[in-house]
Amino acid sequence: MIEHEVLDAGLGDADDDDFDQSEAFDSQLPDHRYLDRELSWLAFNQRVLELAEDPRLPALERANFLAIFASNLDEFFMVRVAGLKRRILTGLAVPTNIGRSPQDVLADISADAHSLQVRHASVWTQDVKPVLAEAGIEVIDWDALTDDERSRLYEYFQAQVFPVLMPLAVDPAHPFPYISGLSLNLAIRIRNARTGRQEFARLKVPPMLPRFVQVSREGDSVRYLPLEYLISNNLGDMFPGMEILDHHTFRLTRNEDVAIEEDETENLIQALEAELLRRRFGPPIRLEVTEDMDDLTLDLLIKELTITDQEVYRLPGPLDLRGLFDLARIDRPELRFAPHVPTTAVAFQPGEQNGRPDLFGAIRKADVLVHHPYESFATSVQAFLEQAAKDPHVLAIKQTLYRTSGDSPIVQALIDAAEAGKQVLALVEVKARFDEAANIVWARKLEKAGVHVVYGLVGLKTHCKLALVIREEDGVLKHYSHVGTGNYNPKTSRIYEDFGLFTVDDQVGRDLTRLFNELSGYAIEKKFKRLLVAPLHLRKGLLRLIDRERRNALDGKPARIRIKVNSMVDEQIIDALYRASQAGVPVEVWVRGICSLKPGVEGMSENITVRSILGRYLEHSRIFAFENGGSPEVYIGSADMMHRNLDRRVEALVRVVAPHHVKELVELFALAMADTTSSWWLGADGEWTRHSVGDDGKALVDIQDRTMSSVQRRRRARAVR
Repeated sequence: MIEHEVLDAGLGDADDDDFDQSEAFDSQLPDHRYLDRELSWLAFNQRVLELAEDPRLPALERANFLAIFASNLDEFFMVRVAGLKRRILTGLAVPTNIGRSPQDVLADISADAHSLQVRHASVWTQDVKPVLAEAGIEVIDWDALTDDERSRLYEYFQAQVFPVLMPLAVDPAHPFPYISGLSLNLAIRIRNARTGRQEFARLKVPPMLPRFVQVSREGDSVRYLPLEYLISNNLGDMFPGMEILDHHTFRLTRNEDVAIEEDETENLIQALEAELLRRRFGPPIRLEVTEDMDDLTLDLLIKELTITDQEVYRLPGPLDLRGLFDLARIDRPELRFAPHVPTTAVAFQPGEQNGRPDLFGAIRKADVLVHHPYESFATSVQAFLEQAAKDPHVLAIKQTLYRTSGDSPIVQALIDAAEAGKQVLALVEVKARFDEAANIVWARKLEKAGVHVVYGLVGLKTHCKLALVIREEDGVLKHYSHVGTGNYNPKTSRIYEDFGLFTVDDQVGRDLTRLFNELSGYAIEKKFKRLLVAPLHLRKGLLRLIDRERRNALDGKPARIRIKVNSMVDEQIIDALYRASQAGVPVEVWVRGICSLKPGVEGMSENITVRSILGRYLEHSRIFAFENGGSPEVYIGSADMMHRNLDRRVEALVRVVAPHHVKELVELFALAMADTTSSWWLGADGEWTRHSVGDDGKALVDIQDRTMSSVQRRRRARAVR
């Protein structure tokens, strides 16, 4: 087998010590060759906002993109901005990837974020909100209510809202209260009728209540009032005998990044639980207020919260538009994208005899590549693990869990397998950001069921997506492997675009066996056949593959590099791509989010093209394709091109060897990069330009719609046969 000979020649084995990079790094590159990663992330969120601004999109989908923008920006502040500010305060800050001081970058972030948040608020108030109103979904102010509606809402307020409100006064006997991160609050100034003194009080908008209160419904027409408007117009009940002078909404963002100092002698779970408690009290990093807030109230908040003027965001509209997720779930199909129903992968469709699919039999016939959400997660990955749990011939199951859903059938399958007497190993990554608490719960539930639960290696996150089933067949143990690009999460699998490879190939099975043994034990093995594994050899394996394309181009052989990732940040990988471009290699980068690479710079990257695609599904898969002199070599897996993925995480890429699978991945990439496909194009100046309409005025191809149609055609063709 030529394919395996190439792997055994050094690419899969990844003997890092014998890789001489000096030839690859012989050309000079300019100093200013990267784009700032933080500003690039803000540019990504701007692309999300541009979807909300697009009048061609259904109204409820536009509202959903506004909510996604708000949620994304919250996490950006809680993690990236918080981390940058922490490093500045502790004196540990170093120049960024473009050589700017962290203080200057923080100022740049503030300027861009202010502009984007104002634009975001304006898109809601001036664009999406009126469009929804035209469709019969109105979000109204208090002044728009009739007397009868106010009376009915007052009854709702008294019965459902008032009992859970907790006004907190600020005076010599009551210190300024703790303000929880991302909570919506009312800052209230009142006058004491008895003393004549002005007082201040804070009232938290209860997060457990619906953000939008239904006022009326008639057919498809429905009217809503924001909860904070209902509360603020009934403050007299909260402060009887007081004169309400003024009230304004505000919202605080805190540093909620968890930093665990791992010690091999301590219990990781206990350390993480303690850190999660500290997260709630992280220092403030952003204060959002309505633009009409008076200076007296704002000055008090700035002083008490220790916020700088740069960290204050005055916004022309309601705060916390994450609440629009609730509106986006309204049952109005005509205001949403046309439904796409995932199909069962052709190889996993039920057989003619018993009407039930035999997944193990299908995988024995040939490798199976599934593409979510176009192909069903439930009838592939989930069914694979559920069948393994019930199969009496299955002896063991090993799996990584990074993020999963709250009612996970994946976890239940592992529990069922353990209770059936099978050996089950679950590597639960309890440090998965913002899923730490949920993963601790899952880990303990698995342990109680008899599953062997481990937490990976000290100092490394386990981010790879792997499942291994050991099955006895005619006295021989077979390895059934799944290597994916996305999490084992049935809920996100409906909206995240990902690939997964099922194989019974012995090389992959032995690779996964060794990797799982090392993750539950100690050292990471350097020798793998069809896998590239971080942190020890993924980086150098990719650099070797990139440099092979460079040398092939210089030798006049076919050369091309195609990389699809969520983020392209790592300087060493970017420099290798620049050098490949200088040698004449066409380089195509398909990136969803951050990209620090500058394409189209004469003498450095004129052969590099960068595209980004955003839409109804979140592009999440990672693909690495190399022309290899006319014999394409393609990998899929979990790794982005970031320092953390290459150096501080356990990641895995698997080589896809079936010719029709290679063809499918290469053709998908070609469609994504085509000028006739709707996408954003990155310029050398860091500006992204949307290309969604052709010169003829017609909409360009939507790759997600096209992919769904292609998958449906494959299924129909199978049915005809």
